[in-house]
Amino acid sequence: MSTAWFYLILAGICEIGWAFGLKYSEGFTKPMVSVVTVIVMILSFVLLAQAMKTLPLGTAYAIWTGIGAAGTAILGMFFLNEPKDLMRILCLLMIVAGVVGLKYFAESN
Repeated sequence: MSTAWFYLILAGICEIGWAFGLKYSEGFTKPMVSVVTVIVMILSFVLLAQAMKTLPLGTAYAIWTGIGAAGTAILGMFFLNEPKDLMRILCLLMIVAGVVGLKYFAESN
């Protein structure tokens, strides 16, 4: 795996982190949580920008948002007692399949 892909995966993980931070900052009314959330947001964008130096824009952005969306939804199911119905899980599996497909086909070119 190249450095760009490593940066992109870390950027996606940071996106999950700042999404949770938004939830727990309660509209940026909790100062410490808010500061950490903004720092993680900035880190996510910096890592995404580094990955985009060599990865195609569409691929990098789609994977970044896919990791963030799927990861946040999955963790929300486990830690925030969000619904775990079959259709939500199937939709999340489609997002994951799309992310894997984008990575696979980006490397085959």
